[in-house]
Amino acid sequence: MTIVRHIVRFIVAAVILLIVSALVPGFKIAGFWSALMAALVIAAIGWIAESLIGRDISPYARGVVGFLVSAAVIYLSQFFVPGMRVTLFGSLLGALVIAIIDLFVPTKIRLAEPGK
Repeated sequence: MTIVRHIVRFIVAAVILLIVSALVPGFKIAGFWSALMAALVIAAIGWIAESLIGRDISPYARGVVGFLVSAAVIYLSQFFVPGMRVTLFGSLLGALVIAIIDLFVPTKIRLAEPGK
């Protein structure tokens, strides 16, 4: 994957975080740069969680465990991102809204199986 695709992916994720911040009570991000940093931190913490627990906890698995881990990752990211404040309830609602938005605007490139 080229560096441009990664940059675009993180910009889209930052915009989605800004939208969630506008919609969800208890989920606040100060501005675009905080949202971009939050996207990077969420990706890093999510990668660490997947490495430790396994790929089944990914929000793309669409299970309850994946949803709760996503909310925990969002909640933990506030401790690393200046300008981001999230309550426990806000992280749960934020994970839900992000999952719904992700159905329409995927931030992760999914490759089709060959022959399909």
